Amino acid sequence: MFAQLISTLKKSPKTIVFTEGTDPRILEASARLLSGNFLKPVLVGNPDEIAAAAEDIGFNIRGAEIIDPENFDGMDEMVDEMVTLRKGKMTADECRAALKKSNYFGTMLVKMGLVDSLLGGATYSTADTVRPALQLVKTKPGRHQVSSSVILTRGDELYVMGDGAINISYEDKLDKDGNVVLSASQQLAETALECANTAKVFGLEPRVAMLSYSTHGSGHGPNVDLVRNATAIAKAEAPDLALDGEMQFDAAVSETVGQLKFPGSPVAGHANTFVFPDLQSGNIGAKIAQRFGGFELFGPLLQGLNAPINDLSRGCNAEEVYITSILTAAMA
Repeated sequence: MFAQLISTLKKSPKTIVFTEGTDPRILEASARLLSGNFLKPVLVGNPDEIAAAAEDIGFNIRGAEIIDPENFDGMDEMVDEMVTLRKGKMTADECRAALKKSNYFGTMLVKMGLVDSLLGGATYSTADTVRPALQLVKTKPGRHQVSSSVILTRGDELYVMGDGAINISYEDKLDKDGNVVLSASQQLAETALECANTAKVFGLEPRVAMLSYSTHGSGHGPNVDLVRNATAIAKAEAPDLALDGEMQFDAAVSETVGQLKFPGSPVAGHANTFVFPDLQSGNIGAKIAQRFGGFELFGPLLQGLNAPINDLSRGCNAEEVYITSILTAAMA
């Protein structure tokens, strides 16, 4: 998979901004990207501090672009743009102060089209990566939330699972009068459709299983209703997508079980994209596949935003930064 992604990027090189320019893991990954000549790193921070940090650990980052928020020629224009985006929620002075922080500054570089993608979180929390993205880049038209997915590989096998990192659970969103403005099922449907889009980015023809403890009406309860209704909503929005549910995991992956429990389903027994009904089950499922199934797990990747912005674990290593950079740029 990665060889194919790198080949594609070589034909159309992208830029990726790292919001933590002095971090040793970022510098090591940047040096490796520069040697590959298919993805240009842009480092946010003080140029002298970044150069000193790179020299101290022995990595060559010549060729990387370094942008310092303290000395950025386009800051006034960036402040004006951010004030407009915040729609009265922040003054110009407040925006200028926020843009001194690399997470906001890097996100505005993406918003203004100065870079193609962003990767942060080596030292920032997930919230500190996602919040600026929601405020400035915002969600795609027709989308109301950010979700996530992970990529699992084992040999030639490739699967997508979501959402095991962002949405703890799906609950109806109400207005001040108590009216439902976005149902739980609509939110789960959006996650499913974005997981399908992610699958396409990485070369899969998505076959999406909406997972539950019930298969095709075998069980009952509000959790089953959530998945069943989300399936109907997703099918209505994307009638040509191979998506089905609700179904248990064994029905999703075993052709024998799938056709027994869900006869005629185009997905049962053949799923490659798995949508879990809440974060807890999604996170557990992915970790079981990783630890017991021997799959390599990459991500989580953020979905639903207007631009590719992704979050690192603060415990990541340079190899994970390098891989996630490629995955993020591939989404551009």
